Amino acid sequence: MNQDFYHTPALLAETLEQMDIKPDGVYVDCTMGGGGHSRAILRLLGPEGKLYAIDCDKDALNRISADEELGGDTRFVPVYGNFRYLRNYMDFYGLLGRVDGILADLGVSSHHFDASERGFSFRADGPLDMRMNVAGGETAAELIAAASEDEIATLLQTYGELKNARRMARVIVAAREQAPIDTTARLVDVVSPLINPAREKKELAQVFQALRIAVNGEDRSLDCLLKASVDVLAAGGTLAVISYHSLEDKKVKNFMRSGNIDGRVETDIFGRSSVPFKPYGSKATVPGDAEVEANPRSRSAKLRTAVLSNPQVLGK
Repeated sequence: MNQDFYHTPALLAETLEQMDIKPDGVYVDCTMGGGGHSRAILRLLGPEGKLYAIDCDKDALNRISADEELGGDTRFVPVYGNFRYLRNYMDFYGLLGRVDGILADLGVSSHHFDASERGFSFRADGPLDMRMNVAGGETAAELIAAASEDEIATLLQTYGELKNARRMARVIVAAREQAPIDTTARLVDVVSPLINPAREKKELAQVFQALRIAVNGEDRSLDCLLKASVDVLAAGGTLAVISYHSLEDKKVKNFMRSGNIDGRVETDIFGRSSVPFKPYGSKATVPGDAEVEANPRSRSAKLRTAVLSNPQVLGK
């Protein structure tokens, strides 16, 4: 399999360095995708190491199972499912409190963007689907057909950060009364009059991003993943998250600094802090110019890493 064709992982070298992979460690790649990060982690593991890789896309799992390097490696355990159930999966394998590192590369793989039949990109016409797991759930077309104007405006503003979200929602609702909005081209035609020509690609990307996040419940999945990490990691274990959207990055930053998604630091009756993590550095790690030039889709990537440094808080 041509891994670079399927997906080029962002911030790969920086992620591996900050996770400080131990040869005999146990690791979880919550977003296996094309296996870019998984492949790199496995190369650093010894015979006693183990990597569990989660993905809800059967296409990704089928590609990996046929891959000579990953599919035939007994240290590699693919897990079909959504990473929001990370705690359940690790409980099943008897690994609660025993994992040395968790990685989540949020967002969408290059393969998803390039596969027009999946409906993730505005660059090619195709069904307005956007589901990571095509086995079930609501498509983007079904969401648009059923949601109220207020609901559409809220998701466009929250997940797409579009300033004209309300006007765009009004136009979408009016357009769906004339004909279904069930293809990517139809959606682009509907919203294009409200798109700034000077920012056409960026604003269309924001529209599609907002729908994708809503369709896949990505915000809720991230919340569950972050909360589960404190139960899954061993003392001294590392949580590494690569995000591509300010809402995601804010949640990750808050959680790593406070132990809570809202950024609230809890204290005991004596006023002592109970922050479980120690962040790696004070700022997120971002791609350098060379990486952005080689892989433009990494442009908005932000890596945040933290070590579980206060296991007493968790009773470990």
